[in-house]
Amino acid sequence: MRKIKDWPEDERPREKLLKNGADTLSEAELLALVLRTGDAASQTSAVDHARLLLARFKSLRGLALATVAELCEIKGIGPAKAAELQAVCELARRFGIETMRPGDRYTSSTEVYQHFHERLRDYRKEVFIALLLDSKNRLLCEVQISEGSLTASIVHPREVFAPVVRESAAAVLFVHNHPSGDPTPSREDLEITTRLREAGELMGVRVLDHIIIGSGQYVSFVDRGLMG
Repeated sequence: MRKIKDWPEDERPREKLLKNGADTLSEAELLALVLRTGDAASQTSAVDHARLLLARFKSLRGLALATVAELCEIKGIGPAKAAELQAVCELARRFGIETMRPGDRYTSSTEVYQHFHERLRDYRKEVFIALLLDSKNRLLCEVQISEGSLTASIVHPREVFAPVVRESAAAVLFVHNHPSGDPTPSREDLEITTRLREAGELMGVRVLDHIIIGSGQYVSFVDRGLMG
């Protein structure tokens, strides 16, 4: 197997990128530039290695979800290369996040979905987040309430509204993900939302919405008429 440096210049990934731009490279060629070297023992090039990774994990998203241990199962991929791959994938994920900063005004469920989709869609556990807002629906801060299967025992009004009181929030909006990728509300989702909305009414805090993030889709309780 020839080394990449022995390939014709117009076939080498680095030279192709410099001459024609990154968008002209295949996924395997782009990954090869991250890997830099192949595996001398098996006489595979960096491009060969990249193709093995894509075949093993089916797609770039599958590669991004792989653990260090899973990456190291590929011959020639050690902890250093695995760390580099995870770093690149994390940078790509962060680049895709539409950020909401303190002071930004909440205007629609779509806006919240765009902010949280890339961040939450691939989590393997459910994460429940409260967005605390002022009287003009401007973001004060974001608080993670729980991580794990969504149940009344871990998403309790006491835990949810403690930071609301502490920050003197006038309104709150709830966001959580479904690791299955299907954002359809479960019975527990409906029950917890009802409890939290009732608690908010007693405390004089507006519960604006509960948004469930799936893979490429979401459900807004308000948009679906599920807030009562």
